[in-house]
Amino acid sequence: MPAMQAELLGRDAQDTQMRRCVATGSLRPKAELLRLVVDPSGDLVVDAAGKLPGRGLWITPEQALIDKACRKGLFSRAAKTRLRASTTLAAQAEVLLRKRCLELLGLARRGGQAVAGFEKVKAWIESGKAAVLVQAQDAAADGRGKLASLAQARMPGLTQVSCFCAEELSQALGREHCVHVALASGGMADRFLAEVRRLVSLTERPSETGHNNDTPA
Repeated sequence: MPAMQAELLGRDAQDTQMRRCVATGSLRPKAELLRLVVDPSGDLVVDAAGKLPGRGLWITPEQALIDKACRKGLFSRAAKTRLRASTTLAAQAEVLLRKRCLELLGLARRGGQAVAGFEKVKAWIESGKAAVLVQAQDAAADGRGKLASLAQARMPGLTQVSCFCAEELSQALGREHCVHVALASGGMADRFLAEVRRLVSLTERPSETGHNNDTPA
């Protein structure tokens, strides 16, 4: 998993509404959890956007916990009814969360809240306008290193994200070979980071991080 700053997972969620994780039993802010609902046929489906009708079942977005909940029937127990949970539920969640992150990047750029390209991103960092630096995990090491070093020198607290590839960023922003993106501070950046935190939580390996508190390797 590409590296990100530990801050990405450690920030307090703005959404203070609490829900109970079906796997751990702990109460956590909704923004940190993944919502699932039961469709009319009795199948459990991922509601990444949190907008599908029906009673929500909430779980910490970690593959091991999702797999455990499916294997031990924890979703059925929480719903107090028998339901079907696919063995690919975690993979489905990853696809949907990744899609949401990229859609938000596209919306941010169209709304003037994000720029793409080395020079534009560099200018935003130098001016202090950047709040988030997104770099493709398969971008050239030289370019990534220069912007990361600049961010460290000019904006030490700048959040850096590198969990997407160039093809994903290019499609999201409608550019050819897009590898560097910067977001301005504001609601769109906050929404993007909230989704990235859930995505990272789902895809990171526990052995690399302990338990969601350290920087993914």
